[in-house]
Amino acid sequence: MSPNPPDTTLTRHLRITGRVQGVGYRWSMTEEAQRLGLTGWVRNRRDGSVEAVACGPVDAVQALVDWAQSGPVGARVDGVVVTHAEPIKGAAGFEQRETL
Repeated sequence: MSPNPPDTTLTRHLRITGRVQGVGYRWSMTEEAQRLGLTGWVRNRRDGSVEAVACGPVDAVQALVDWAQSGPVGARVDGVVVTHAEPIKGAAGFEQRETL
């Protein structure tokens, strides 16, 4: 028996470092998350990293985490730190947020 039934919802916080700004990373992640049916958000950080929160079925969240390891063409991902996050109340869709 798998530890996470397919209908289990998961929320994860991602911090992506490397050359991930100015290469369409946020736009591409938003497209990928929407394709996977996830809710959440993505934004640039002033330190040059990208931060995201993704919520949805376990397999879909894991697929986005896997995608984040390489990102879009032109990105160079040095690392992805994934941690638990609380579900986003009232989230509808996946959006880009302003830089923090």
